[in-house]
Amino acid sequence: MLTSLYIKNYALIDELNVSFNNGLSIITGETGAGKSILLGGLSLVLGKRADLSQVKTADQKCIIEAVFDISNYELQALFQTLDLDYEVHTIIRREILPSGKSRAFINDTPVNLESLASLSSYLIDIHSQHQTQQLTQDDYQFNVIDALADNKEYLQEFSKRLLEYKKLQKDLDELKVSKAELIKEYDYNLFLSNELNEINLEKINLEELEAQYEELNNVEVIGEKLSSAKSILSSESLGVSDQINTVKQELSKITSFGKTYETLRERITSIGIEIDDILTELDDLEENLSSDPEALERVSNTLQIINNLFQKHSVKEIEDLKEIKNDLQSKINNTESLDASIQLKEEAILKQNEKLNEIAIKIHKKRKKVIPVFVSKLEAILSELGMPNAKFKVELETLAKFTKKGKDNLQFLFMANKGSSFNELKKSASGGELSRIMLAIKSILAEYIQLPSIMFDEIDTGVSGEISNKMGEIMKKMSCKMQVFTITHLPQIAAKGDAHYKVFKTDIDNTTHTQLKKLEEEERILEIAQMLGGLNVTDSALAHAKQLLN
Repeated sequence: MLTSLYIKNYALIDELNVSFNNGLSIITGETGAGKSILLGGLSLVLGKRADLSQVKTADQKCIIEAVFDISNYELQALFQTLDLDYEVHTIIRREILPSGKSRAFINDTPVNLESLASLSSYLIDIHSQHQTQQLTQDDYQFNVIDALADNKEYLQEFSKRLLEYKKLQKDLDELKVSKAELIKEYDYNLFLSNELNEINLEKINLEELEAQYEELNNVEVIGEKLSSAKSILSSESLGVSDQINTVKQELSKITSFGKTYETLRERITSIGIEIDDILTELDDLEENLSSDPEALERVSNTLQIINNLFQKHSVKEIEDLKEIKNDLQSKINNTESLDASIQLKEEAILKQNEKLNEIAIKIHKKRKKVIPVFVSKLEAILSELGMPNAKFKVELETLAKFTKKGKDNLQFLFMANKGSSFNELKKSASGGELSRIMLAIKSILAEYIQLPSIMFDEIDTGVSGEISNKMGEIMKKMSCKMQVFTITHLPQIAAKGDAHYKVFKTDIDNTTHTQLKKLEEEERILEIAQMLGGLNVTDSALAHAKQLLN
């Protein structure tokens, strides 16, 4: 409930500080006294965008501050979501600076207008002609029926599962798109992969292969050079081997003359041994050397394939080809495994669909059960409000698809007079009828859920007599369970309030100011008497005012 409201430097208000209690609070005042200014200031607290033109004195800050007792609203989770400190007595403050900049605070924490509006929608409901039009909107009609049906928990579970369902569908669509794209590349990737698999990259040593090719391709030259090398080393008289033996013999003749000569002989002996080994290896190489055109062609083809692959894939190393082969295999595997992934998603969607249908059926049944109760209560109240022939029908139709409200289509149909036919509410009800219907619905809702504080802005426009008296009774009954404000011009309604506030203007130093005052008992009698008979109060008007108050 709203416990206090402070307004400074706003429109015609210099400074105003007023406290409120629970129950039914009446606000009266002459036309043009500034009741709309009061509502405008309160709207700023609820998240309406600020306008510098609303500031009374342009070089001073405008402040609107409201204090709410939220102990009965169970808003701890919302405060946590908005990252705010929860306080039973929550303070909302709006400031409009001389620069035109606007700031908002909840319990001294700066917030944006979105967060402010999220919270304020739970705190106070200003019921104006504009809001009456909400009654014709689908979301509001669903909210009314679901409040009576106590569908809150089912709807929360349904909403959560619907988000999961939509995500699964999105994932499935993406998988199908990926599959379509991969299928286009699948054959080509498979061809490239097979081409790389055929060459058996794991067993290829490029250096050895190139060396083998050079050897096979130059057999004749190698044989010729091997023979020449042998001739140089082993020919009689002029061969290197014979020459080394001759040197060794000469050095042997002088070894007894010193250690140096002995060492030289040993060294030349070692060279002779190495030369003999080389001659033996040359013999082996020459003996095993043979021409193999088939092997040469096979190696040549392998090298050609590898070079072609290097060129095709723009790489230079066997390791790069191996990496490309693995990547291609991964793409192929992904394409082949997508069907399994798609099947899993489809199965998950099917299960979620079944669960959503189960919850939707429960929601539908509870709605269907409560609709006759709602219609009966609504028609009874409307009869009291001067609409005895008004008939209501709520059509509930099951849809083939899911919506955020379940699987139903809901429509409020209205018939104001006998002999007419049911039609959509927005087409068949006048503005005055919509106001009374909205009052009736709000009074019914108050029996089922904790509504925010509500302010009726001249909801009694166009009614009088017994009907206005019934409207007052309905608002009085609502105020037993919630805080109700009503701005009214009717004394029958004003007399039913637990508290009475008057909006009035005063002229100070040639400047008009709007003020709000809580009326004491005698002041209240006088105000209601003036509402009954005008400014010139008669004894009969005073007596009538006292009678209404009693």
